Amino acid sequence: MSTGRPSNISPTQNCAKAFIQRDYTHGTMVRFQTQLPNELENKIERPAFEYTVNQLNSLFEEAENGTCKTYCEGCCACITAYLMFICMESHYEKSLKKIARFVVEQNESVYLPRGLLLVNPLERGLRVIEIVILDQPMINRA
Repeated sequence: MSTGRPSNISPTQNCAKAFIQRDYTHGTMVRFQTQLPNELENKIERPAFEYTVNQLNSLFEEAENGTCKTYCEGCCACITAYLMFICMESHYEKSLKKIARFVVEQNESVYLPRGLLLVNPLERGLRVIEIVILDQPMINRA
């Protein structure tokens, strides 16, 4: 089915976007700023936005947290030349799947009804959280 645009262009590519930057005040662990960008003013309530970012921050903290279990997992991985990960997922992989499910849930319940789309930070290399403003075209800056 043809939509009139090249197949390599995403339907959200020409929409305005807001970016939430990484927060390096607590070191280099994955953490994002909780300040609401100007582009999202009047599009989402501040508590809903802060809840999303705080949850993402805590999920990434949980993923990076070193516990006895994760250290044992690392030792077993070394001993088996990392072949054990053919049979099982690492703690970090499980955490990333949990984050992806959270992003989908937030999109369904909070962001899409407001004309926004929350993009999984993993898709942007954990550098930013991207929020696409679906009902606002991107302004060309020539």
